[in-house]
Amino acid sequence: AAESLRIARELRAPLSVLINNSVDSARRDDSSMAVAAAGPAQRAHRSGFVEVLVRERWHRVLASLSEDALILSCEENGHAHGHEHANGEADGGARGAFTFAEAEERVPETIANRKRCVKVVKQDVGGLGISIKGGKENKMPILISKIFRGLAADQTQALYVGDAILSVNGVNLRDATHDEAVQGLKRAGREVTLEVKYMREATPYVKKGSPVSEIGWETPPPESPRLGSPHSDAPTSPSLSLQGDRRYIPLRMCYVTRAMTTHDPENRQVELHSPDVKHTVVLRCSDSASAQTWFGSMQSVTSGLLEKVVSELREHAARNGIGGNREIRHLGWLAEKTENEHQRWKPVVLVVTEKDLLLYDSMARMKENWLNPTYTYPLLSTRLVHSGPDRGSPQPGGELSFATRTGTRLGIETHVFRAETCKDLSLWTRHIVTGCHASAEMIKEVMTSCMYKGLDCRLVIHYELGFSVLAEGDGSHGQTLFSYPFEKLRMSSDDGVRMLYLDFGGKEGEIQLDLHSCPKPIVFILHSFLSAKISRLGLVA
Repeated sequence: AAESLRIARELRAPLSVLINNSVDSARRDDSSMAVAAAGPAQRAHRSGFVEVLVRERWHRVLASLSEDALILSCEENGHAHGHEHANGEADGGARGAFTFAEAEERVPETIANRKRCVKVVKQDVGGLGISIKGGKENKMPILISKIFRGLAADQTQALYVGDAILSVNGVNLRDATHDEAVQGLKRAGREVTLEVKYMREATPYVKKGSPVSEIGWETPPPESPRLGSPHSDAPTSPSLSLQGDRRYIPLRMCYVTRAMTTHDPENRQVELHSPDVKHTVVLRCSDSASAQTWFGSMQSVTSGLLEKVVSELREHAARNGIGGNREIRHLGWLAEKTENEHQRWKPVVLVVTEKDLLLYDSMARMKENWLNPTYTYPLLSTRLVHSGPDRGSPQPGGELSFATRTGTRLGIETHVFRAETCKDLSLWTRHIVTGCHASAEMIKEVMTSCMYKGLDCRLVIHYELGFSVLAEGDGSHGQTLFSYPFEKLRMSSDDGVRMLYLDFGGKEGEIQLDLHSCPKPIVFILHSFLSAKISRLGLVA
């Protein structure tokens, strides 16, 4: 609460504010609101005011982080109800604001688009008793968005939701920003003369819900692999609940990142992506340090929740397999570099198993979906080629990336991934490198058909025994044409099309093998065997 009070005092006035004559009272309300937003059953790990991007505009909201969810509360709603509670007013309809439907029914047809002057006497408790929206920055007039029952504005019986405030005590507000209108109403004194005009064409803006109510996150909740099946029962908790002006967003299987979908030159933003990557919430903090703190807190929560999912998925893989594998050694979100100049990175899920690198477009909800990754790359023919910051030492907000290259029948496929922290980067690179070595020791041997000096042959590469070429023609089936251990290999190269060249320093000279297809998989496997053998000796490959 104390932290939220400090932030509230530093930040600007809200998008839509209950006008009253007690600034200190409003500030006290802010601090109580920070505790209430998380709800009685949710202990807030962190709370404070941030901005959320909705329909390409930033709106100030109260964000509260619990042990499994992010709760966003509209500040306007918090001010209105917080003020009523602070002054001992009743909840609900006894002293609530008129709804848009109720207000519209009260508007006489004769006043539409006509200027009126209404005198309002502020009350000691409740001030004017209105909320406003709009302002020059929103390309809208200053509009009355709420009138609170029983307070000063309501008692005049001459003001309506949808009235545009043209002036206050003769001070023109036609070109005022929202903040200027707020301050003008606060400074107006006890007796206030409002020049207003009811604008029916502006009522859809007033009728529109709070910014948080427009946040899209409507997909079914991602269930754990243990529960997520086509025939599983409906989830006990919703993926998103809307209570008044509050959004409750479960963080299970979500991805927390930075600077992926929006430009962030000031390093003040944090992004939350839904498990199906169809929805994104972008938060903007007051400064870079606050953004880093929010990012760390949110990632800590999501990482803890993901560990439970991974544990369940490991049990499933051990019983039923996943993408042809039986063991999950590492799993998580990464950002993958794209060729799109407008969005350089996209969210992906990467899984390291005992023998493969699996790539998914999203965090699969149903366990059956884990059986079909978007891409499958054998670790044995995959190489880590870069790891670390783009340049120099890691810097706050800098990109920590690593790249993989895989030899395939179509050539070399390269992927560049971005980790969120140095710890994540270290974990991923270690799991990929050790996974490659473990795969080499487990698989032991690979073979492929080839042609050597016009003969149909079979090339065999064995982790322990080295290289052999066996004849497969009539009358010579299985005959060994030559065999060399790894330590005899002096040079290897390929033409990138079908030819593999090996030189063992033997009487054959340079050995030319026609592999009938792209030689890159064999080249990468050869290097993986060598790397694993060197690593086994305690050296760095």
